[in-house]
Amino acid sequence: NQGLNFIDQELGGTIPLEIVFDDLASAYWADEGLREDIHQVHQYLDSIDSVGKVLSIDTFMQLLIESNNGKAPNGFLLMIGKNQMPEFAKSQVLRPHISDETDQLRFVARIKETYPTLDRNKLINDINEKLVEKFGFNPESFHFTGSFTLYNNLLQSLFDSQIKTIATVFVIIFVMFLFIFRSTSLALLAVIPNTIPSLLILGTMGLANIPLDLMTITIAAIAIGIGIDNAIHYINRFQVEFAKDSDYLASMYRTHGSIGLAIFYTAITVSIGFLVLVLSNFIPSIYFGVFMAIAMLSAVLVNLTLLPKLLITFKPKINH
Repeated sequence: NQGLNFIDQELGGTIPLEIVFDDLASAYWADEGLREDIHQVHQYLDSIDSVGKVLSIDTFMQLLIESNNGKAPNGFLLMIGKNQMPEFAKSQVLRPHISDETDQLRFVARIKETYPTLDRNKLINDINEKLVEKFGFNPESFHFTGSFTLYNNLLQSLFDSQIKTIATVFVIIFVMFLFIFRSTSLALLAVIPNTIPSLLILGTMGLANIPLDLMTITIAAIAIGIGIDNAIHYINRFQVEFAKDSDYLASMYRTHGSIGLAIFYTAITVSIGFLVLVLSNFIPSIYFGVFMAIAMLSAVLVNLTLLPKLLITFKPKINH
């Protein structure tokens, strides 16, 4: 975290966001109005708080203006200067930002990953909106690329799939419970408590403003798995105990005294193991350790309190 802060504050940002404009390179040198538009876009990107260093062909143009006593060279002189420029200089100064071969202009804005309120998707959408509404560019004439865009698209895909996956997983788990327990009501009662750990994890992360990333996004899925494992052990033992006297309350007490204790002590032991990660200097590892411990404890809590209460209250059909 200190390293990222240093890079963002002293070296101009961490991950590059690139904006590529099509069909503008050939007109740039001769069109003074276009050069002014590109300058305004550069200034706008540079004014965004979460953006560090911005590089574009306008960076080179401003150096020319500064060396010419603040006067912008005309298009004719620019064309001559570009054509006379040595090939090595072109490859180092011009081609990273403007390409005659593809007729494209390229902006590179380095994003401060440690900026407190950074919202990647909102940042890209805001820039896109400004380019279209304020600067008048056709939305089809430019596109976003680079590591920042790739990472944002990956996260958006994960967010979308997280919701769909959790819903799908619970449906599949319900079907699995039908085969295991051979009772619709018992399968439904087993699923209901185990929605709580994942919702608790995601809700806590939201309230604490902890972003979903490649590590934290896996915790909800793991929490579901832990809870389902506990439920299978508990209900399987409950079925065995229920076969003895068909007494729901007595079966619950005996189940708690056997497999319930094993589930409880296992959860405590594993939670302590995960909490060791809070000693790490790597922030994502700390989050992972804390939330995995919460997942373990919440899963065992619902399966040793809410699940037995549902079994006793609704008295589902239990196959011996």
